[in-house]
Amino acid sequence: MTAADALFDPTSLPKPADPNATSLGLERWAEQAARCPDAEAAAFARAYAEDPAGRRLLEAVFGNSPFLTQAMVMDLPFARRMLTEGWDAGFDAELRAIRAELAGERDMARLMARLRVAKRRVSLVTALADMAGAWDLARVTGALSTFAEDALRLSCNHLLSKAAAGGALILPEPERPSVGSGLIILAMGKFGARELNYSSDIDLIVLYDDHVVQTTQPDNMARTFVRLARDLVRIMEERTRDGYVFRTDLRLRPDPGATPLAVSISAAESYYGSLGQNWERAAMIKARAVAGDLEAGAHFLRFLVPFVWRRSLDFAAIQDIHSIKRQINAHRGYRTTAVNGHNVKLGRGGIREIEFFAQTQQLIFGGRDPTLRTSGTVESLLALVAAGRIERSVADDLIRAYGFLRKVEHRVQMRDDRQTHTLPADDAGIAALAAFMGYDAAEPFRADLLGTLALVEDHYAALFEEAPPLAGAGNLVFTGTEDDPDTLATLRAMGFGNPSSVAAAVRAWHHGRYRATRSTRARELLTELAPTLLRALGDTANPDDAFNRFDEFLARLPAGVQLFSMFYSNPNLLNLVAEIMGSAPRLAGVLSRNPNRLDAVLTPGFFDALPSRGALAEQLGLLLRQARDFEDVLNITRRWTNDQIVWAGIHILRNITDGERCGPFLSDVADLGLAALEPRVTEEFARRHGRFDGHGVAILALGKLGSRQMTLRSDLDLIMVYDVPPDLGTSDGEKPLAPNEYFIRLTQRMINAVTAPTGEGRLYDVDMRLRPSGNAGPLAISLESFARYQANDAWTWEHMALTRARVIHGPPGLVERLEAAVRGVLTRPRDPDKLLRDVSEMRARIDKEFGTTDIWDVKYVRGGTIDVEFVAQYLMLRHAAEHPEILSGDAAAALRAAARAGLLDGRVADDLCAALSLWRRIQGFLRLTTEGRFVAEKAPAGLRQALIRAAFPESADDAGFGFDALEAKARGIAARAHRHFVDLVDEPAARLADLG
Repeated sequence: MTAADALFDPTSLPKPADPNATSLGLERWAEQAARCPDAEAAAFARAYAEDPAGRRLLEAVFGNSPFLTQAMVMDLPFARRMLTEGWDAGFDAELRAIRAELAGERDMARLMARLRVAKRRVSLVTALADMAGAWDLARVTGALSTFAEDALRLSCNHLLSKAAAGGALILPEPERPSVGSGLIILAMGKFGARELNYSSDIDLIVLYDDHVVQTTQPDNMARTFVRLARDLVRIMEERTRDGYVFRTDLRLRPDPGATPLAVSISAAESYYGSLGQNWERAAMIKARAVAGDLEAGAHFLRFLVPFVWRRSLDFAAIQDIHSIKRQINAHRGYRTTAVNGHNVKLGRGGIREIEFFAQTQQLIFGGRDPTLRTSGTVESLLALVAAGRIERSVADDLIRAYGFLRKVEHRVQMRDDRQTHTLPADDAGIAALAAFMGYDAAEPFRADLLGTLALVEDHYAALFEEAPPLAGAGNLVFTGTEDDPDTLATLRAMGFGNPSSVAAAVRAWHHGRYRATRSTRARELLTELAPTLLRALGDTANPDDAFNRFDEFLARLPAGVQLFSMFYSNPNLLNLVAEIMGSAPRLAGVLSRNPNRLDAVLTPGFFDALPSRGALAEQLGLLLRQARDFEDVLNITRRWTNDQIVWAGIHILRNITDGERCGPFLSDVADLGLAALEPRVTEEFARRHGRFDGHGVAILALGKLGSRQMTLRSDLDLIMVYDVPPDLGTSDGEKPLAPNEYFIRLTQRMINAVTAPTGEGRLYDVDMRLRPSGNAGPLAISLESFARYQANDAWTWEHMALTRARVIHGPPGLVERLEAAVRGVLTRPRDPDKLLRDVSEMRARIDKEFGTTDIWDVKYVRGGTIDVEFVAQYLMLRHAAEHPEILSGDAAAALRAAARAGLLDGRVADDLCAALSLWRRIQGFLRLTTEGRFVAEKAPAGLRQALIRAAFPESADDAGFGFDALEAKARGIAARAHRHFVDLVDEPAARLADLG
């Protein structure tokens, strides 16, 4: 028997998967022996390659792992000691060496270099002992964990001494820097359970006990420990020519997106006491103080006991744990999954499911049964058996599966020292892995792996089998701190273009970043709602925009439990909110400012017809009677107005009404809001400046408000008109003003009251440019000046705008006189030729500046609303002197009246009215759903389909009527309307020009 035979059984070693790599490795071994300065190591290397058992070991290493090949060949002296003295002796000797060499090391570069050499040697001895079957899984993972602890302790001692030397810290025992330092390094996850895998990251939480730390610079304490944490990560994971020690992950600390790398104990205790999540409770099961001030670490872990091990769990907490479990795997069917490319950690039937099988039951039952407070996976499964929570046969199945899957994981990682859990994607890679696992062929390995995955999945699926399933299919994992690949795939399949951003935001919700998610109950409800919510947002026209708006909405919520409970009890409400967020930016903004508006959706009759003007007036009056002051008036008016906008918008969104039919309702809302504000603004103004007894101001509306065709985003075109005799002098207040100045300043106050933003948002934007002389004219004008200007100075386009004028509020006498003045302007005889030329030229100027072929720009496209309204306005100005009955602020009504009076062909009127109706429906819908221009080519399919329903509801269910058909039909209608404009205006005007 040779020395090698005494160390291992050669028949237990895997066969080399790659003969070429084997040959190359043996050549490099011989070359290294030839130039090795250590004569004993060189002689050993040559002899070992000649020894049958030794050669068998070298072939197993060289033919299966490039990384281990490099580690063996570059360090023959260590290889000799390991292969002659044994695995345990080689490992123990290396740990003793670094403890002695680095105990007082002050040079960071030397520390880093020596730790990297040690890591390479520990990796080599661990891998070979594993391959040879000399160490079981517990010994393998325990060795890796022990080395990680030593590396961290040596590094922490170095960094604490460095901080003390710089004056940042005072160390109670400088020769033992960690003792009493207040620095706490918690090992989490596999490291905490002493289950590190072969190429594992180490999950750490870096804390400092701000009641223990001694320093002469208390204000710099946080910076000192953040710098220490940063340097610790550098020592561990920075890649140098010697490699690295461990990749280090600090993201399991409290709310990692919002906290520094090192967290004070005070902050950590506050977080876990109020915001800690159930998945963090599961993570803390494995927490262990491994470096720094171990006494302070133990004290902190004792503090966490009530957080981790609750003596009683309410129903909501158990539901949350169920939800986490079901999120990790919300559907079955793994047996269709190929071995190629499978993730043995996160995939179905994988290592995480075994770990979670134990952890969830520990969380539920460990509060009352301390025997379940174990950290190791195998240990925990056996504890569950002893406690009578699972059958021994189940534990045995899962322990065997765990050992097999960890072995697969290690072999995958040993090949190139990569932190991966994913099997090779090609058959050749699977065959090589099977050989490394000790199989003679790939198929038996495939069969064993699939059988193991199936066994784990069956036991895992039975866990909480009576818990109600989450809606939807696919993985949706938002526990932990990193993106789950299957979750990203599920989000992408739902329609999200940036799934990583979505996942990060959902994790932020669960960390309690927003007020609405700070309570435990809110987060538990949100966990349960997450799949339904994401599916609903994914079904919208633009899922990413919808999600971002919902995130903004959530950020503004003062609390979440009530709303989340509403969503939970009313899934249709959740779908509606998702639809609003995805399709109606104006409504989304209104809801973000006041989520309580959703309450109205649940009231009976919400989806019935919109209320009448009388009902609206009564409702607003009741609300305003509760106002205590002017600020209340502003807020109540805004709140009420926005409530109506939400109401109308939802009706349009759900096709209960459309943009055309909604116009009068939205106009009534604006009328009543302005009529409610004006007397209160005047009263507030009069406190300082008094009044003109019996005289006031009237509000003349033009544009869409004047024509009663408001959209959800219309501004208000207004003219303020007053009527004060010139001999009245000044107002009767303590600060009297002349009429002109009085009403200009009153108008400014009125504009401010309407446009100023408050917590309820702004009421409307106001446009005063249609007043006489436009922006150059005064904000308010006397009735006499108004009438004189319209009679002598107004342009034709101003009279065209005046056809849509409507007095919406004012003293009755002034209202009557102002209406008469407007009617007088519109019914006066005109020069028909000049009118025709003016209308044609104005349309040409507009087309030159804003002309477009975009059919969805319904205002400016030829045949759009301007063409139709110009025809109506032309006919009214031309014929109202003889036919005053055709006057109407609504262009469609005016066109029909002109047809009845014989002034317009009936079929032409029908064409123009049909066009106007279509443009109003389209515009009303797009103002609700689109910010900026609607670009058909970029619009999501859902939005395009919704536009079909809005434009031609009668064709929405016709499978043959797609978006192309909609566009073609709209262009046909526009072409006819334009043709009529040309026939009625442009061509007659052109003939006049020829004659002139």
